[in-house]
Amino acid sequence: MEIGIDSFAANFDATTTHLNSQDALALLLERIEFADKMGLDVFGIGEHHRKEFLDSSPTMILAAAAARTQRIRLTSAVTVLSADDPVRVFQNFATLDLLSKGRAEIVAGRGSFVEAYPLFGLNLHDYDALFSEKLKLLLKIRDNESVTWSGKFRPALHDQAIYPRPAQQKLPIWLGVGGTPESFIRAGVMGLPLMVAIIGGETHRFRPLVDLYREAGARAGHAPESLMVGMHAFGYVAETTQQAKDEMYEGYKISMSGAIAQERGFPPVTRPRFDAQAGELGAFMVGSPQEVAEKIIRHSEALGGLARVSFQMDTASTKHDQLMKSIELIGSKVIPLLR
Repeated sequence: MEIGIDSFAANFDATTTHLNSQDALALLLERIEFADKMGLDVFGIGEHHRKEFLDSSPTMILAAAAARTQRIRLTSAVTVLSADDPVRVFQNFATLDLLSKGRAEIVAGRGSFVEAYPLFGLNLHDYDALFSEKLKLLLKIRDNESVTWSGKFRPALHDQAIYPRPAQQKLPIWLGVGGTPESFIRAGVMGLPLMVAIIGGETHRFRPLVDLYREAGARAGHAPESLMVGMHAFGYVAETTQQAKDEMYEGYKISMSGAIAQERGFPPVTRPRFDAQAGELGAFMVGSPQEVAEKIIRHSEALGGLARVSFQMDTASTKHDQLMKSIELIGSKVIPLLR
């Protein structure tokens, strides 16, 4: 099982974070470099187009990280493919793969926010059609140096060669999903590894959807070992479970309140609800190294086996030194306990 971290380059408010955007990105790069030194397997950067986050251009951040790291894999988390051009997505990540000497990956998704649609002149009513068409084109580009293709949302390509080609023979592309059965089935039919974002609730409730994915993949003729499942969830590790909960709660409350909560229809954040999510059956991986390791194992058993687990930990007001300590504990204690 691979263990990693996903970051959205949180920038909720200078009065909360006490950082300007330039400093926030510099510290994020320090955390990626430290995660590499501590033996974590992967670091992902999300993509958002709103004030709270600094990740509107994730490949730029990942390219900067590539120059400062040696072995950690560098991925999106997720690339909002519906609002981008698959040709440019491939070129950007192929270039990242060359810079990182074969460590780039893509997690492609539709995105959980909608700002990208008006920003890039797209119709939100085409939400699923855009993603479906662009995913097929991205995979065709990944698998073929020259492409002939036509569709509804992009000019046709006629025996068009697309460069550069990545260092890896086949650039890894995961499908990032939330909770819709159609998304899980699509990933299975296409034989793509699956990254499940679980931002709340109980992990075992996602098992029927994961089973749909594996069943669809088997019917499509894909080998079981190619149908990998990863999980992205809130997480934070401290020396004790009480310390971990106390240090993460306030930042989580800020992050999941206000405009984001109103847009997504989240219930009010309370400490009892947070503690329940951080409890035995909840999705949050918050606690001491021993408790978090045990919880990751429970998550894996609940979902029928996980190939990758990624922590989302940089919420508002969580200090850089706290995040560095959490990364240290994941690398020095959680990973050895798991392995």
